[in-house]
Amino acid sequence: MRAQKLIEILDGNGRCEVYGPTDFEVTGITLDSRKIENGFLFAAIKGATSDGHSFIEMAVNKGAALILCTELPLTLDANVSYIKVENSAQAFARVSQAFYDFPAEKLKVIGVTGTNGKTTVATLLFQLFTELGYKCGLLSTVENKIGGEIVPATHTTPDAQGIAALMDRMVKAGCAYAFMEVSSHALDQERVFGIPFKGAIFTNITHDHLDYHGTFLNYQRAKKKFFDQLSLEAFTMINLDDRNGKSMYDHTKAKVKTYGLKSMADYRCKVLSNDTSGLHLWVDGKEVMMGMMGEFNAYNLLAVYGTAKELGFESDQILQILSYLPGAEGRMQLVKSKNTKIVGIVDYAHTPDALENITETLKKSKPTGSSLITVFGCGGDRDKTKRPEMGKIAAQKSDRVIITSDNPRSEDPDKIISEVFEGIPQELKNKVVAISDRSQAIKTAVMIAKGSDVVLVAGKGHEKYQDIKGEKLPFEDKKVLEDALDSKA
Repeated sequence: MRAQKLIEILDGNGRCEVYGPTDFEVTGITLDSRKIENGFLFAAIKGATSDGHSFIEMAVNKGAALILCTELPLTLDANVSYIKVENSAQAFARVSQAFYDFPAEKLKVIGVTGTNGKTTVATLLFQLFTELGYKCGLLSTVENKIGGEIVPATHTTPDAQGIAALMDRMVKAGCAYAFMEVSSHALDQERVFGIPFKGAIFTNITHDHLDYHGTFLNYQRAKKKFFDQLSLEAFTMINLDDRNGKSMYDHTKAKVKTYGLKSMADYRCKVLSNDTSGLHLWVDGKEVMMGMMGEFNAYNLLAVYGTAKELGFESDQILQILSYLPGAEGRMQLVKSKNTKIVGIVDYAHTPDALENITETLKKSKPTGSSLITVFGCGGDRDKTKRPEMGKIAAQKSDRVIITSDNPRSEDPDKIISEVFEGIPQELKNKVVAISDRSQAIKTAVMIAKGSDVVLVAGKGHEKYQDIKGEKLPFEDKKVLEDALDSKA
């Protein structure tokens, strides 16, 4: 794309100062100086831990032809052009879409934000609309998809260039819809700025990511930004049962639609029964059996139902398809063996709210007389304040608890486990043990389980690795749990 064209687009969206020639072809764009090639645009963005402006000289030395920044370097290279803007993160988001000829404008883009449920809702939407006969794109924590092609995911939401590149591939592949998770980090860092979302879903907001945002209020503001930036042509789908739901749509220009199990929302449902065979729901005057279990999945299914209705589809058609969809990998995923009646569950629950939801669900839905055995840990180099809280929840909601290693990253796993232990009331500590080795912890849980007990392995869900001291070692909760159940005499 011509540099002059990119500058015209930026100048049309706000104040822009240009230094140097503009009559040349930009061959690529990036905010990572390590990926610079000759003719690239390099965006210098101030991040939480580093400032891209520190890497401008490196980018120039590697062949960058155009620098996007908020502060000019002291010395300007005569062979390089510079664009000074007020917000380089927002500008880079616009440049990214422009570089790929605005792919988001050629798709119906639906975004999902919230602490829990993003992956399940986005995945269910992808599965539903694929079954409805549309080619779709998916951007999620578990994986990115372009129709049937799987593109590995590295972040909940890629950077602006990554989003635009994936959407460009979706358009070229003939996709009509794109469903994407929108994380608080992505919103704070303006990665989705300027994308013309058709719909925006809010699942819930609870304690998470305070290591990044600092306070819950900052975290809440990051989520709210998503709805504040919607256009008149968009619609919201807000969980009205969440106490922060109403605040999300304050000041939005979009058409406000809501859902809930308890509130007077636009889309409502009632849970008639909930056990290990699935959910029996009453939705829009119709009874329907869903293959997924758990009250929180009733919310997820209802959000998907309401969204599909807003997009013009019929109730019967939507509910029929939703009844057999599997949902996302590693989210309340059932693991069984012919050798035993023990029920295994793998789930990504890694926040206090998510852990409480799934343990409460399993406690209510497990067979009478059976026990719930929970295996979980907390990730290293992340929000430490949730560790004792999660320990307390697990001990209160489970019959037996094994605290183990999650993704310790650079931290000592035993230290993390001890911080989890601090939240467990003294009178409950006798049913809690610590086994640092995650594989051994899962095997032990299965070993002590009997009859129709339920073994929950929480925290990592779909992940196929364990992050230890900067190394991602192969590890899969589902596989370890399957093997343990198969070996059960």
